[in-house]
Amino acid sequence: MRTSHIISSIFLPTAVLFSSAGIAGSDSGFYIGGSVGSSTIELDGQTPTDESFSFSEDDAAYKIFGGYNFGIIPLIDLAVEGSYVDLGEGSTTLSTGSTIAYQLSGWDAFGLAALTLGPFSVFGKAGVIAWDSDFNIGTSSGSDSGSDPAYGLGAKLQFGSLAARAEIEYFDIGDLNDVYMGSVGLSWTF
Repeated sequence: MRTSHIISSIFLPTAVLFSSAGIAGSDSGFYIGGSVGSSTIELDGQTPTDESFSFSEDDAAYKIFGGYNFGIIPLIDLAVEGSYVDLGEGSTTLSTGSTIAYQLSGWDAFGLAALTLGPFSVFGKAGVIAWDSDFNIGTSSGSDSGSDPAYGLGAKLQFGSLAARAEIEYFDIGDLNDVYMGSVGLSWTF
């Protein structure tokens, strides 16, 4: 009698943890969501008057994302995801009194792989960002655009179709030294 009680007390939590819902940790299908956080943009350059400058600014950032989670392999989630990301803007004043301002946003697409243990998962993603920037250096202004690699790491906690996630993303934009975004958000799977 006691042995069957011990076996059932071990078997029941294990069965719940490794059930198909517990293994997937998240629903398969389409999902949408949003995240808010902070971005860092770092740039070294020269003004039109050949004055060197170093620009490192943080600003509020956000993104709106959507994707599809395939959820076909136990313990591993594979997904594709795209988002619009606004990395904010920053400004700094040079010793000559000139102001440098920079604004950055873009559309990105990622392949995402997650290791899922029950409702908790960690994920990595790699993809590309098509970005647009506007900048002012003193009285000169301009804009630029391009596409470059993007990467990210994060964690997710699933509550049925609702998930809370935290992540950090790195955008390898050619003319900029570093562009990072740390964010927290929610997603809903249909």
